Amino acid sequence: MQKVLIITYYWPPAGGPGVQRWLKFVKYLPEFGYQPIVYIPENPNYPILDKNLLKEVPEGLKILKSPIKEPYRWASLLSKKNTKSISSGIIPEKKPTLVERLLLWIRGNFFIPDARKAWVKPSIAFLSKVLVEEDIKTVITTGPPHSLHLIGMGLKAKYPIQWIADFRDPWTSIGYHKRLKLMASSARKHKTMEHEVLNKADKIITTSETTKQEFEEITKKPIAVITNGYEQIDSSAGMGKAQHFTLSHFGSLLTGRNPESLWTALQELVQENEDFKSALRIQLAGVVGQEVLQSVHAQGLSGFVDELGYLSHQENLKKQQESQILVLLEIDSKETKGIIPGKLFEYLAAKRPILAIGPKYWESAQMVLDTQSGRVFQHNEKDALKTVLLEWFEKYQRGDLGINSKGIEKYHRRSLTEALANFI
Repeated sequence: MQKVLIITYYWPPAGGPGVQRWLKFVKYLPEFGYQPIVYIPENPNYPILDKNLLKEVPEGLKILKSPIKEPYRWASLLSKKNTKSISSGIIPEKKPTLVERLLLWIRGNFFIPDARKAWVKPSIAFLSKVLVEEDIKTVITTGPPHSLHLIGMGLKAKYPIQWIADFRDPWTSIGYHKRLKLMASSARKHKTMEHEVLNKADKIITTSETTKQEFEEITKKPIAVITNGYEQIDSSAGMGKAQHFTLSHFGSLLTGRNPESLWTALQELVQENEDFKSALRIQLAGVVGQEVLQSVHAQGLSGFVDELGYLSHQENLKKQQESQILVLLEIDSKETKGIIPGKLFEYLAAKRPILAIGPKYWESAQMVLDTQSGRVFQHNEKDALKTVLLEWFEKYQRGDLGINSKGIEKYHRRSLTEALANFI
């Protein structure tokens, strides 16, 4: 069985979607002839924890660790709240405080490509011995943080290995990149590093066709699109679906994603339809921005909202199956049209109607349509939203609100791992 070294920053007990991808690949790779060895930081500063994920780490998996210097830990002396937000990728969307502006400027200009850059050189030294001792021929780096790709590039320069760079998110084209307060010289450094990684890696993996097309303008190296996915879920878990007409959103819901047209449509339906008013519940799981809550309050919907806070992955899955409608949101921007949230695949597996609101030509929206899993809208389509919500509510009243999705099997984690093994 051929050994494959996987270099990742996010690993249980870290929570959030970034952990799921390689935790599941590692689970299934042995079925396709590859023995994974995972390399992670010994003392990471994870903004979100989900200790239940430790139970999903395959028994007997070899995990290597080495210390990492975490600047976010030092910066927390300035502001624990602001540091934790920026560390988790939540950049303030309204006018940032002085401390936030300072942290963003330091983050963007002194830590290129990101704040985990100090782990690069020690990791190259540590893993150089591992490659020889374990006779490893393939190394996979996954980012963000994109500094991990520099580890792969350093090992590639020293050893005759196959290096595959996995991009869970884009690099310089991701939405928040423009908000890092970059000096012109820093922006050039990011571009130079991105170009170097894409052209020195043997192969590249992206999670969307949009990112693949973007990278094809930079490199001629082989690029495979391997999305995130789902595992088979016990369908009996959702048999007792919520008695209310529940619209549920899972994950961060900040100002950029705020579906103001949805709140307006719901407010009008509440005023016009007494049965709808009696049945409606809005569930928000995860970080919810104050601006979003203010929009909800302005429409008179506060009394219909249940803020669930952060839920474990298993709790998320259960709540998804119990919901009547699953809400999928993205920022209305051309830069986000290639974003495919990991929760989309869990939504598909839950087999509940998906209400998707996002930018024009959104790749996620097309997947919802292709699999016949729900309906899609742009942010300004309030009347169309209202029509479909009423249609779904009437089906809910009759007891036949459901979907008959098609072709979602290709997004199962085992199928995706088979595609990964073939690409290796």
